[in-house]
Amino acid sequence: MRLKDYLPSAVMPSLFLPSLATIGAGIFMIIIQTNSAQAAGQYYNCANANGCKLVDSQYFTSSYTKTQYPVVMAHGLGGFTTLFGVIDYFNGIPGELIKGGSEVYTTKTSAVNNSEIRGEQLLQQVKTITAISGKPKVNLFGHSQGGIDIRYVAGVAPKYVASVTAVSSPEQGSKTADFVKKTLEPNNTTGEPSNVTTQLVSGVFNLIGGFTDIGSGISFKQIQQQDGWKALVALSTSGAATFNAKFPAAMPTSYCGHPSSTKVGGINYYSFSGVGQLTSAVDPSDYLLAATGVPFAGESNDGLVSACSSRLGYVIRDNYKMNHLDSADQVLGLTAWGESEPKSIYRTQVNRLKNASL
Repeated sequence: MRLKDYLPSAVMPSLFLPSLATIGAGIFMIIIQTNSAQAAGQYYNCANANGCKLVDSQYFTSSYTKTQYPVVMAHGLGGFTTLFGVIDYFNGIPGELIKGGSEVYTTKTSAVNNSEIRGEQLLQQVKTITAISGKPKVNLFGHSQGGIDIRYVAGVAPKYVASVTAVSSPEQGSKTADFVKKTLEPNNTTGEPSNVTTQLVSGVFNLIGGFTDIGSGISFKQIQQQDGWKALVALSTSGAATFNAKFPAAMPTSYCGHPSSTKVGGINYYSFSGVGQLTSAVDPSDYLLAATGVPFAGESNDGLVSACSSRLGYVIRDNYKMNHLDSADQVLGLTAWGESEPKSIYRTQVNRLKNASL
């Protein structure tokens, strides 16, 4: 009789090896998850003055968005990172990216100011991010005015930038801003708002800026500089022309033209945007965007930015069915049913960067 006939069946290799393999795999995954930062996509909030705080870390099952360099996201006018810990500016997008292996940082600049001041603030955060991540460059994403701010960083400090992606950004100004600026014409001698009404409007902009700073977790002592009039001028057609003369990289030479260059100074430039204002009947912000889109007089726009003005570098698309807030998956993800989802658009773009070894 063979030895195995005397041994309990429970200890036979043919029976217990599968169990051992399962246990071993589980132990291996625990070790990997515990000891390797590379096994998780991570999301940091850089709103605080002392650096960036880890918000979320998820173990990923694919490497679809695992870029060589971190993804850094910049908000638009009146923007924030996470407002009072409840509403993310880029609603759910960082979390979606880290599932595929991205290292994501959201930044906080003056909510209301021009893009040179905001861009300089962003640059200081980019330097901090490179120190934290250990990577020499970043992939910059900017929504609305943030898409101009990131061009400033690429223009003054290109060594820190691998790519620039502008999202629904008024690269050549906004006709909505032109309308408001014309209504609030400044005093001809001082360049400041000329009457009580314009000063009040400027003051409201400044109040909004301070509110979003506090809502993002910035202390009263560290509230960033706000200037509603400078922001309005920067977003006007004339203000954009002044900025573009300083930072012309990957810009078209005419208003409705297409950029001739998609890579400048070793930096890849991209853009995407949408058209339409009423994309979800249950989203109250859509009706506001329908009103702010009136100055475009029928030109394709998203309520605040025209398709022509949004073009920069490689134009992925400028006609997604989404309004200005939809392109950051706001408000609360109430976007056009059956159309391209904002989270999916961002994921595809980050995958594009990955495939470009960025």
